[in-house]
Amino acid sequence: MWKGAISFGLVSIPVSLGVAIRPKDVHFHQVHDKDGGRIRQKRVCELDGKEVPYQHIAKGYEVSKGKVVVIPRDELKALDPVSDKTISVEAVVDPGEIDPLYFDSTYWVMPDAKTGAGAKAYTLFATALEKMGRVAIARVVISTKQHLCCLRERDGQLVLTTMVYPDEVAKAPSVPRGSPGAKELELARSLMQSLAGHFKPDDYRDEHRARVEKLLVKKAEGKTIETPEGKEEAPKMDNLLEALQQSLSGHGAGKGRGHAKPHRAARRAPKRRTRKKSA
Repeated sequence: MWKGAISFGLVSIPVSLGVAIRPKDVHFHQVHDKDGGRIRQKRVCELDGKEVPYQHIAKGYEVSKGKVVVIPRDELKALDPVSDKTISVEAVVDPGEIDPLYFDSTYWVMPDAKTGAGAKAYTLFATALEKMGRVAIARVVISTKQHLCCLRERDGQLVLTTMVYPDEVAKAPSVPRGSPGAKELELARSLMQSLAGHFKPDDYRDEHRARVEKLLVKKAEGKTIETPEGKEEAPKMDNLLEALQQSLSGHGAGKGRGHAKPHRAARRAPKRRTRKKSA
């Protein structure tokens, strides 16, 4: 999808980018419910009600209420950043300094596949990053947009992740601050210890997509579909301390794979006698 070179200092490494993430969402068309015919959308001018050919569609920006500035395609194209087909490394930093909030899209970085040129330099660059425990911050132009990006080593291969700029990160909303007590903090820590494990990607799957795909197969085979009843919502617990204690005693604790045994403090947690509440 992109070919160019990684440039750091006077070193140039011929590379290409390949898609690393392929979303597998189930995509639907808009259709007429009576006959299944596709619903087509037309480009219609709201002023004269007529359909507008593609060649007469321009970009418009509303500068104030009702006032639109029309920008011809050639004028807008003239402002596109000049692509020199280079991933220009600007800094080598500690990955812990980068908040994952800034990460956007990820691509595999491959050495020039046709000629094999730069394979040694590619391996040298990846190995150097791995040995240093660092990542490279660079800039690259992809599809007429200049991106800030991060280059990192993963199992001997380079991975490029585009990043958003600071002014694109929305301001964090104000969050009310609570004052948990020492006992609540101790129980919360014990509950998290009981859920401790290791992240294994293969242990997780998109269960909703699997159900949708199963439904589509049944519909295609003409089978009758029974709508399942909605699940009952878990009862809300207003008492935080009580919720933590019941979680540690086995009521509502996580049961996923890889979970460690409850922390010693969890097993010592006292049980409070509570009145039975009606459903």
